[in-house]
Parts: sequence; structure tokens; C-alpha cells
Amino acid sequence: MRSDTSTIRLPQGFPQPVALHQPYLLMPSFSPSGSCVFSEVGTARCAVRAAFSGALTGLGRLTEQRVPPAARGRRRRSAASLPIDVRKAARLVTESLRMTACWFVLATLCPAFAQEARMVNAKIQTRVVASSLQKEFQSLVKDQAEPAWIGYSVPVVAGNHRICCYSSEDRQKPAALRHGRCKLEGRDEGMNFRNNDDEERESPDQILVLFRVADKSVGKIRVFTDDCELDAGGLPVHWLTNVKPKESMDLLASFVGGTGEKAERRKSEAAITAIALHADSAADPMLEKFVDPKRPEEIRKNTAFWLGNVRGRTGYEILRRMVRDDPSDKVREQCIFALHISKVPEAVNTIIELARTDKNAHVRGQGLFWLSQKAGQKAATAIADAIESDPETDVKKKAVFALSQLPKDEGVPKLIAVARKNRNKEVRKDAMFWLGQSNDPRAIAFFEEVLTK
Repeated sequence: MRSDTSTIRLPQGFPQPVALHQPYLLMPSFSPSGSCVFSEVGTARCAVRAAFSGALTGLGRLTEQRVPPAARGRRRRSAASLPIDVRKAARLVTESLRMTACWFVLATLCPAFAQEARMVNAKIQTRVVASSLQKEFQSLVKDQAEPAWIGYSVPVVAGNHRICCYSSEDRQKPAALRHGRCKLEGRDEGMNFRNNDDEERESPDQILVLFRVADKSVGKIRVFTDDCELDAGGLPVHWLTNVKPKESMDLLASFVGGTGEKAERRKSEAAITAIALHADSAADPMLEKFVDPKRPEEIRKNTAFWLGNVRGRTGYEILRRMVRDDPSDKVREQCIFALHISKVPEAVNTIIELARTDKNAHVRGQGLFWLSQKAGQKAATAIADAIESDPETDVKKKAVFALSQLPKDEGVPKLIAVARKNRNKEVRKDAMFWLGQSNDPRAIAFFEEVLTK
């Protein structure tokens, strides 16, 4: 058991090797101030470059200090001609570089080095999963009467997904300067999920899955990406390495299903989130089982969101079947939003089809709303068709609102056409209202025309 620290100070110019009995201190990234903040193996190359640079700088400074000024400009032909203190400094630098190289190899090849989270206020105990995750996990839970956390990391699905906690100040900063930290204890249970492929920072490599255990049972599950710093509130953290993704998903699936108490629902939602973020194709058939109509609505809705958000083409295909076959209007409505955030191009066509043909008027209206957020000619045409063809006045009115959400060059001319020509008085009235909200010169000219006739 040991206390964690996220930052250590190094003497200027010399990379200080870390004792190998501290595997949770993974790989350093060096700053100009000399501080060394430990992060994942992705920074290993940067660390080695920094170590070489720091070593050479340190050697240069010692040389300048020990060599007489008159001799500093002379070319030396061998190490033997150097003063003894400089040769000693060179040996120290060589040893430091050798340690750094060993460190790099261990961090790259050894799971115990490569899979640990960035934590503060934590008493970390690292354990290698030798047999099965389920067996190791249950053993820890059974023995844990006092509050503690059990955690591990697995590769994250492709895409620039980030799960952490950011203050209002952090959200205003450029992406490269944000420093997220989440508190595992206390009332801070929130987190931000960001999905931005345009962000310049490298994508996280791992997701961190953590279980809070007390009284020999699991109380909550939390999920983060490995670029997030975690504050464990001084509690013990049992960190498991050598975790297989399939075993991780099987463990998490055992928590999916609680729909009664709030704590059970939260565990179920967090487990679905973690499974969806696994970079393993086995996640797709597992998620598909969660959207079976026999499953509770809340589980199907939560799964639908993540299918659209992170599971790509396979997730889209599952959603397409759901909007056709799921008996629940609420689930199909959630599927529309999931299709809206999907990056698969055909998702727009599926929303259009649903907005035209779904048996429920409210669901059709929701389809029109999310189409308006997509914009584009296909969306505008589908919305205009609904105003003309849908048998329900409420759906027509929602379509008018959807036109108001389109970019003005697309929406305003169509609203004017509806206000001029539509045979439904309620629809024309709504079109006039949303034109009045637009503050567009074309709308003002249309009102002048109507009022002066």
C-alpha cells in the first residue's frame, strides 16, 4: 500500500529515475519548469526525448562549472582528458539514460506499468489478474467491508472521446490547456462526455472503469478516459492489471438490469456506457441483447444513445431495426436522437423515413425536429412534405417549427410559402409566428405586403 502523488520535482537538467517498486508512476512528461507529471504510455517517446535533452543539459552545466575558463574553448580528444568531476558527471548521466531506457521498455511491455490511472489522494494496491477478472473481482468485494475502489483500464473505442470533469473555467480554455479532475468521493458524481474528432489533442487510449465497494457489495460504477485525473478522497484503490476486454464486458453486463432504486439504475447506466466504449467488436452483440423488447425501456433507451454515439456502422444497423420493430414510442423517440448524433450518412434517410411513416404522431414530430437540426436539402424537403402530407395537424405544426430551426436561407423562404399557401389555418398561423421570431428582412417585407393589401 502506498500514497499516490501526481507530480514530483526534478533537479534542473537531470532526469531522476523512479524506483521500480512504484509501478503506478507510469511515464513522465517534462515541463520547462522541471516538474514531471505522470501519465499513460502514450507520452513515453516524449519522456525519453526529454530525458536525453535534460541529461545533455546537465552535463553541459557541470562541464561549464568544472572546466577552467581558459580551457573551455579547446577541443578534447578523449574522456580521459576531462577533469575527474566531469567524467563522474558523464557516468551519472549515462546511468540516468540507461535507467530511462529501462523504464521506457517496462512501461511499454509490462501491463502493470501501462494500465494504471492518474490518481491523487489514493492508497493504491496493484494486482495482476492471473486467472479470471470475475474471480479476482469477487474475491476483493467479499473481503472489503470498508469503503474502497476497484479499478482497471481497457482500450477505448476509436474516436476522440473524453470523459472527465471540467470546471467552468476549464471549459473556456483551449482543449490543449484543459486539466480535468474528477472526485470519486463526496457529492461530485458528474462528468462531461466530449466527442470531438476535430480536437487537436491525441485521443485517449484507455477507458478507466471503477467500482466503489463497501459492506462487501458494489455501490456505484464510474467511467472515465485515461486523460482524466482522479481524486480518490484518501480511500484504498485496488488497481487490476492484465484485464481482458471480453472479461471486463462480461463483468459489467452482470450489473445491467437494475431499474428499481436510483442507485441500481445508475449502476446499470454506467455499465452500459463502459461496455459501449470498449474497443472490442464483442461489445456490439452484447449491446444488441440489451435492446431486446423484453428488456426494460430504460435499458433500451440508454443503449440506443450509445449505439448512435460511439458504435459506428454496426450501431446504426441496430438502431435502424429498433425504429422499425420496437413497440415503445419512447424508445423509438430516443432512437431518433441516437440516429441524429450518428456519423453514418444513411442515418438521415432513416430519420426521414421514420418522420413520414411512424405510427405515433409525437414520434413523427420528433423526427422532424431532429431533421431540422441536421439541415441540408434532404431534411428541408422532408419537413416541407410533412407540412403538406401528414394527416395530423400537430405534426404539421411541429414541421413548421422545424422549418424555423433551419438556417435562415433555407427556412425563411419555406415559412413564407407556408404562410401564403397552406390550406390549414393553424399551420399558416404558426408559420406567421415563427417568421415574426426570425427578425429576417424577408419576413418583414412579407408582413408589409400582407398588411398593405
